[in-house]
Amino acid sequence: MLRIADEHSMMPLLFWHLDDAPPELVPARVLARLRERFHRNAQRNLLLTAKLIKLLDLLKAHELLAIPYKGLVLATSYGNLALREFVDLDLLVHKRDVPRATELLSAAGYQPQFRLTRAQEAAFLRYNCEHAFVHEDDGSMVDLHWAITERYFSFPLDPECLWERLHRVSLGGSDVPTFSPEDSLLILCVHASKDAWERLRYICDVAELVRTHQDMDWRRVVERAGRLGSERMLFLGLLLARDLLETPLPDEISRRAHADPAVEALVRRIGERLFQRIDHSPRRFVEIPFRPIHMKMRERLRDKVRYLIRFATTHTVGDWMTLPLPKPFFFLYYVLRPIRLARTYGRKLFKTILKV
Repeated sequence: MLRIADEHSMMPLLFWHLDDAPPELVPARVLARLRERFHRNAQRNLLLTAKLIKLLDLLKAHELLAIPYKGLVLATSYGNLALREFVDLDLLVHKRDVPRATELLSAAGYQPQFRLTRAQEAAFLRYNCEHAFVHEDDGSMVDLHWAITERYFSFPLDPECLWERLHRVSLGGSDVPTFSPEDSLLILCVHASKDAWERLRYICDVAELVRTHQDMDWRRVVERAGRLGSERMLFLGLLLARDLLETPLPDEISRRAHADPAVEALVRRIGERLFQRIDHSPRRFVEIPFRPIHMKMRERLRDKVRYLIRFATTHTVGDWMTLPLPKPFFFLYYVLRPIRLARTYGRKLFKTILKV
């Protein structure tokens, strides 16, 4: 149980509930381990809160606007910052501000996770959605975003629209901007779908967000999801939260979710696989994994086709590490990546294409 809780980032929440259990039901050594993890996470989250506010002030002082999301902002939905574990601080900036924000982060002691050439940097900005930075002293991490998902995932949300619908939350005594509850819910469901809902934490995030925002504008969020071709991903997240965590949903939302048989099939499939071992290999973070389930999460044929084409042509840090090429030959990645994918995935990729 402790291994599963650790893999799913649920140790603090597990302690929160077991701490009130009769002492004969939980071994003292187990509870002590959970308590130590809980307090360590609380201290870390307070430290990251101070770091986030300091970074926001730094960027604002140089007339750069940034929106914090995921991580700490989601922790506020739990009612206690110590109840949610997360790895890094996520900031969204305008794409035009990425070079300047990168300079400011570097001056503050945050170094890029990957050292890229100019050609790689240009491709990274075009196809990716975030730069990862690690602080040289304490190892804390910042993900600097300029889009919500990588281009290959074909989620056509214009990040510029998010700036027009901002809400504010209280964090560490400061009032910070973040996405509206409707945008946050949709982004959560898309982000978790990209990772195939492999962690229970993703489902908890949806449940807590819905619980905290009882005044959610459901009509608006469903319309927005339908316009972006992500209605199935939205309903998938909501049904997982309802079925696994008893999250109450409006009758109309439940009815519409059940109207798509693919959603219920996905809920069963994800529930069956939820507690399998999670891949933590370093390679996973530099390579885009091919997951046939991504195709089943799209309700529109054009999105499925676009996903396949972009997956096959979007070269990644993994491609650059496998075969480093000088700038004059950079165009060859468009040819080499499909070949490498065919060798890596072979029959699975071909069968998925045939099903489209």
